Amino acid sequence: MARFSNNIIGIVNAITLLLSLAILAAGIWLATKGDSVCEKFLQWPVICIGVFLAVLSIAGFVGSCCRVSLLLWIYLFFVFLIIILIFCITVFAFVVTNKGAGEVVSNRGFKEYRLGDYSNWLQKQINKSNNWKKIQSCIQDAKICKKLGDGRIKQTAEEFYSSNLSPIQSGCCKPPTACNFTYVNATTWTADTTFANSTNSDCGLWSNNQNQLCYSCSTCKAGVLAAWKKDWKKIAIVLIVLLVVLVVVYSVACCACRNIRRDEGYHGRTRTHAGWK
Repeated sequence: MARFSNNIIGIVNAITLLLSLAILAAGIWLATKGDSVCEKFLQWPVICIGVFLAVLSIAGFVGSCCRVSLLLWIYLFFVFLIIILIFCITVFAFVVTNKGAGEVVSNRGFKEYRLGDYSNWLQKQINKSNNWKKIQSCIQDAKICKKLGDGRIKQTAEEFYSSNLSPIQSGCCKPPTACNFTYVNATTWTADTTFANSTNSDCGLWSNNQNQLCYSCSTCKAGVLAAWKKDWKKIAIVLIVLLVVLVVVYSVACCACRNIRRDEGYHGRTRTHAGWK
């Protein structure tokens, strides 16, 4: 049983070491080949995660296979911190994404979103100019609105209104329905004569310039938060599964560490008895 737990930890860390090398390679690729702001923003977090996982995996592998208790204790300490961190992130994310939902619009196949429906913390983060510039750049790099305007989701006015747009497409690529603009195509609209009387500040921020559209609108920020909330449900499942796996790995690593200490104690007693003889 002692060797079994050590072997399991060795195999797990050999796999995570290979994974860390793949992550590190992806980070290096982003640093050397990435052109967009999004890609360059991700390069250092990805590289740091790759390096951390590589070092941790080596410590766990050497500690379990070579029976080095100090390295295994270090491995246990950081795995425990990771478990606590993932647990805290999961709970925090559930709390801050609990509020907010799309509003059904009459005779429309899509929903629209209001920034005020989301948590104050999320509103504060997305309203920071530096954060929003990066997010806006990512939306433009992904060509989300360009694909919509190119006719891939096409498009008489009635067909467009019945389209199932994503939250970002609904919030960033068209003006709010309340503005009563006249449809020309997916990303081109004509202002109505009642536009000047609208209480919706986003109406004045809309532009037919394909590089502007409604990127400065609060509905665009709300659409991004709605997309995050939707994606978070998928990420949460992954994190919960990862949390369970890490708890199992941590438990097996504890067994391996106890086995090493027991063996060290046994060998120490054996040498002592031999000395007496």
